[in-house]
Amino acid sequence: MHLSRRTLLASATTTALPARLPHGERLRTGFERLAADGYAALDGLSCGIVTNPTGVTRDARHVVDVMHADPRVRLTAVFGPEHGFRGTAQAGGSEGRHDDPATGLPVYDTYLKSGRQLADVFTASGVDTVVFDVQDVGARFYTYIWTLYDCMEAAQLAGKRFVVLDRPNPVTGRAALGPVLHREFATFVGRQPVAQAHGMTVAELARLFNGEFLTAPVPLETVAMTGWRRSRFYDATGLPWVPPSPNMPTPDTALVYSGTCMFEGTNLSEGRGTTRPFELLGAEGLDGRWAAAVNGLGLPGVRFREAYFTPTFSKFQGRTVGGVQIHVHDRAAYDPVRTGIALLVTARRVWDGFAWRPDHWIDKLTGSARVRTMIDAGAGTDEVTGAWQEELAAFRRIRGQYLLYR
Repeated sequence: MHLSRRTLLASATTTALPARLPHGERLRTGFERLAADGYAALDGLSCGIVTNPTGVTRDARHVVDVMHADPRVRLTAVFGPEHGFRGTAQAGGSEGRHDDPATGLPVYDTYLKSGRQLADVFTASGVDTVVFDVQDVGARFYTYIWTLYDCMEAAQLAGKRFVVLDRPNPVTGRAALGPVLHREFATFVGRQPVAQAHGMTVAELARLFNGEFLTAPVPLETVAMTGWRRSRFYDATGLPWVPPSPNMPTPDTALVYSGTCMFEGTNLSEGRGTTRPFELLGAEGLDGRWAAAVNGLGLPGVRFREAYFTPTFSKFQGRTVGGVQIHVHDRAAYDPVRTGIALLVTARRVWDGFAWRPDHWIDKLTGSARVRTMIDAGAGTDEVTGAWQEELAAFRRIRGQYLLYR
């Protein structure tokens, strides 16, 4: 189910490739290009859109509100992922089935639905085409890309077309980093063998899913961006940042997330309940020794400050903990996954209270038991990160077939 599928996919997939642009022309998202083309990709048929608060225009209007008011498109349903269409739910929650007060459109809940159950939702909605427009953050364990995967699979089962409107990877698309998921560890934070920091956009991921992982390809169209380069960080796009989830407040959060989210698999706070989630890490009993130890590694592009904080919810709620704050000073040199491993290794060495979550959630986040067992055996940062290089190289080769941008 690799290169040999490309001929099969040709009849199922059409892709809007990015145009070549004069230097300096502004970025245009997939939605901007769709609307400018009079919604031609939707063929005048009824459509439903999978989206959340990040589905906005350059002037911060929601695409659902724009489409609903435009007679050129027949938008008849909305599908909400984790946190909900309008974003009212915290982590692990959704908004359920309801009618949107602003537009009157029926909103269907996709969260934790997949396969035939989700296909039945698409069938019940009566749409002909399912559209996807959600801002991702570039990490395998961020659930929106698996909502994309599940919706593509369900659309194929329900006999629906699928259209992906592309948006930037906020932490660039320069490279894939980190371990690749082993299928026996598949969950909603990783369905398929993808690198921990995938370095792709959602349209590129959709092409990868269709070409490598779906049992049968869905009729897919991707509306690519123009004006985006793989080396471009989010603050260079000119687009408004809308938090994709309550604990992803800024692009700085996204920059560190693919590494520090691994602390969800430990007894340390990953900074939830603070104004700097995933940039602040700590626990009761930790002190300045941790910052000194990890600074001593000389990791490129990043420094660590001894920090103390009191989470307002989640781990250590209302209690003061010690730890580190991550300060990235050279984004181009910074490797978030290697940095996350270094933080795990040094935390375990300087704090005798260190423990993994009893359910071994770290294995689901990293995609295998290897990170946990190697660190427990005393392995250092270089040894742990070296262990996944062969599988990462294989993923990079496959990934390269599906990239849309330079």
